[in-house]
Amino acid sequence: MSTRLPQISGFSTAKIVQSLASNPGSFPVQSLYIHIPFCFHKCHYCDFYSLVDTRDRQVPFVARLLSELAALAPLSRGAPLRTIFIGGGTPTLLAPPLWAELLDGLSQHFDLSHIKAGRGEFTVECNPETASPELFALLQQGGVDRLSMGAQSFNPKHLKTLERWHDPASVPRAVGLARDAGFTRLSLDLIFAIPGQTLTDWEQDLTTTLDLGITHISCYALTYEPNTAMTARLKRGQFQACDEDLEVEMYELMVDRCTDAGLTRYEVSNFAVPGQECAHNLAYWQQEPWLAAGPSASAHLLDPAGGSWRWKNLPRLDDYLKKSDAGHPPARDLEAPDPRRLLAEQIMTGLRLREGLDLPALCAGVIDTTLKEQLAAVAHTQIARHHLAEREGHLQLTESGFLFADGLAGEFLALLS
Repeated sequence: MSTRLPQISGFSTAKIVQSLASNPGSFPVQSLYIHIPFCFHKCHYCDFYSLVDTRDRQVPFVARLLSELAALAPLSRGAPLRTIFIGGGTPTLLAPPLWAELLDGLSQHFDLSHIKAGRGEFTVECNPETASPELFALLQQGGVDRLSMGAQSFNPKHLKTLERWHDPASVPRAVGLARDAGFTRLSLDLIFAIPGQTLTDWEQDLTTTLDLGITHISCYALTYEPNTAMTARLKRGQFQACDEDLEVEMYELMVDRCTDAGLTRYEVSNFAVPGQECAHNLAYWQQEPWLAAGPSASAHLLDPAGGSWRWKNLPRLDDYLKKSDAGHPPARDLEAPDPRRLLAEQIMTGLRLREGLDLPALCAGVIDTTLKEQLAAVAHTQIARHHLAEREGHLQLTESGFLFADGLAGEFLALLS
């Protein structure tokens, strides 16, 4: 069930948080996402909520964020957080004194003992142009142990196509500063299938990235999301989308180069040195619960009776900064617990993972026999097409299956809609 709430309805997450926090059947939530919306430029392909703030609202934003974190803290029940991910926007645009406030507030409201002892993970997204020794030292002292840097490409022509404003030379510089500050866990984001990009261009981006000794790489094919400048330019005929056959070649080259460099594909678009996988993203993909704070941030809490609660904070900074119920900002798109929807989400994300999914175990006690048989039939069809393989009781994508992961998931989800 999904309840579409008015854009400004007075709804907040306070009642849900109060109910789940007082329910002994609810277990502690050990992952937290924080969204910082500020950017110095809006990239044309990006559909995440971000803004170029001309009104200098960083100070009230951090104050508001800290009040929301205090309101969410009861759902951790004092248990140590296992993962934190701060994304955006460009989180590293926050002024260092505000970072100090935020990191101190996190320590006050949540148990960070696992993270500070090296048994958890604390990631911050970083734009290479904003890297500085002062900022990296501050993040290190606050418990951050992993940086995710947006490179996208090392080719100035392709960065211009994406309207990505950074100098390619700033990426190795930022990597060097991060290592000087003591960071050993570094991830780099790349985009392929950019209009005008050749296979040779893409290989050069991969080579440059791998030569930096990065332990985690996220490589995404360019997608044309609704309501982005990139999609509008495509519709106006300003460029042509990448040829599908070339996109496949780029993906296969990416797999080969990363594998040869010792990075294992653990999700369709993510590669890591063993042990360096992003634990926070795995929490998403494995449908674990997580808390979320900041405008546009989405939360996912499991319900003791089955299914999960989901909601999204309103994606408008002005609304977020207003005072609201018990420290919780206005939200929208509340989805009440629905075991069938949770199953669909588990299939959609689990199928993309290297481990695949145990379909019978996921279906047990959730759906009727007929639907289970229909899902099993889809699985057998895809096994016959060599897109899926059954290994140790799990359905896993084959090499060809990785190229059609979304379409395969769609065939299962069509039965659950």
